[in-house]
Amino acid sequence: MEATGGLVVCVCLILVLITDVSANFIHVSSSTRHGIEGKSLRLPVEMYFQLDEAEIQGTWSHTTMSGIRTTLVSFTKESTITDMMHRNHIIFKEPNMSLLIRKLNQRDEGDYHLNLNIEFLNKSGQVFKEERTVRVTVDVPVSTPVLEKSPSEAVVEDKANVTWTCSVERGTRVVFQWYRDNILVGVNDRYHFAKDKSTLLISPVKKEDKGSYRCVASNPVSQERCRTAVELTVYYGPYNLEVNSDQGLRTGEVFTINPGELVFFNCQADSNPPNSYVWISKRRNATQVITEGPRLEVLSYRLAQAEEYLCRAFNNVTQKQDETQFTLVVASLGTGKEKHTQDNNSVSPLAVITVCSLFIIGGMLLVFFRKDCHPKRVLMRIYKRPISDQKRPHRSGHEDATEDFGIYEFVSIPGKMESTQASCRSLARLESLQDMHTTIYDVIRHVPETPGQSLLK
Repeated sequence: MEATGGLVVCVCLILVLITDVSANFIHVSSSTRHGIEGKSLRLPVEMYFQLDEAEIQGTWSHTTMSGIRTTLVSFTKESTITDMMHRNHIIFKEPNMSLLIRKLNQRDEGDYHLNLNIEFLNKSGQVFKEERTVRVTVDVPVSTPVLEKSPSEAVVEDKANVTWTCSVERGTRVVFQWYRDNILVGVNDRYHFAKDKSTLLISPVKKEDKGSYRCVASNPVSQERCRTAVELTVYYGPYNLEVNSDQGLRTGEVFTINPGELVFFNCQADSNPPNSYVWISKRRNATQVITEGPRLEVLSYRLAQAEEYLCRAFNNVTQKQDETQFTLVVASLGTGKEKHTQDNNSVSPLAVITVCSLFIIGGMLLVFFRKDCHPKRVLMRIYKRPISDQKRPHRSGHEDATEDFGIYEFVSIPGKMESTQASCRSLARLESLQDMHTTIYDVIRHVPETPGQSLLK
């Protein structure tokens, strides 16, 4: 350790001899220290040499803001002498030469000087001088700021000025910042600040100045913001006046509507307070007031030709007005907006009627098919038909009718049928009778001997 310390001293001595500049054997952490009134403040010092290798002699002194300089303490390695006026207020910290100031007050502000002479024991009387200065400020924490606005009521744009004032009951070296809707208020040609920004003058007021204002007060040891925001209400407008409608077709300043259609137009603008509106019709270079209010109703069948309309907005407070006009044309929109509307419909009435008709027709065909052409019934007919009938050649009905001449008698066993005899018409429906559980047992043919005998009988 001793060897290392000696090496450092040698290096410092060489630097002094070569450059003739202080070797910086001590260091003070900051050139300015901010203290709080009533609190203690320490001025630390760092040493880059060993005390047992050198003799030291130094002083701490104080220069007030008015320029009066007073020695606070004188010290060596063996002794310390403190000024009697500051004995209970100043504490000298050995062995690192730091100074502690207790219970700061405004009189403690100023510059504190450390002067030190260092003589190393292993050198031939070479003395090194060190001097450091620390600026001490004593601040009072700021209290909660109070925000005021003048005038307190709402103002009219381009005609009024607004003055904001932010003040605190306690605090030193206070600076202020302004926020509108929680955004820091920046530089603006219409914004004028006091030196410490405790006041803000807006001249003249514009629409964009409306919003909630807050101020923040701060100093090097504290920061506070006002408890509540103050609203700035600005009367302005009308701006961005326009006419709209949910009906018809718009092209620029021309509205086209269908014949016989009832159309509503809305006139609106950005304004505070809300505007009053007037609708005016222009015909043949003459104007006529139609109605008042933001809404206009037009019956298209009353329009003989294209007409021009005008909406005028007026702000009773700002005394400003604006107007916009448009042309109304009556024409068929079959290929336009109405067709587009129909195309957007998922199901048209004609499609519904077509589907219902097809469904009914299909149902009728299905019932008819099941009644007369049921597959099971066709198979039963083929199965129950006599083999002789199945193999009998097909006859067209033009063969010799004498083979069929005779008297036929049908004998049947009744099932669910009440009648025991069937007519000739029933013969044609023989297969239907089988379906009704009536069984044919025999067909008796009576053939007369000769046609003449039959007629005689």
